[in-house]
Amino acid sequence: MSDIEKVVKRVRRLEKLLRIRYHADGRGLHQLVSSCEERLPHDVISKLRYVATIRNKIVHEEGYSLEDRQHFFAVCDDCEKELTPRANRFVWGVAVFLMVLITGLALGFYYLHWDKLSPHLQ
Repeated sequence: MSDIEKVVKRVRRLEKLLRIRYHADGRGLHQLVSSCEERLPHDVISKLRYVATIRNKIVHEEGYSLEDRQHFFAVCDDCEKELTPRANRFVWGVAVFLMVLITGLALGFYYLHWDKLSPHLQ
């Protein structure tokens, strides 16, 4: 996958989050950020502007290459994390923890009592 493709996919995810969670409207990331700037966390606005600028450069400027891929995608990750509702992440974290806990307890129970349970399975 080329740099352009990766950048555009990441920006689309950010645009979707802005449209759905923050009711932003506009065509590009800059317009979306401007339309909901008062509802956004203040520390994420400059990161979103940076992402939008890099996206525009990589798509529209001939010969532009992404110099620091890791930094760009780290900024995208930070923005996505900031824009994703915390309650949703918390709920999924609790759900995964409970599933792992219950599975572990079941495995432990069967491991301890397998000699008593195995005659009943045949």
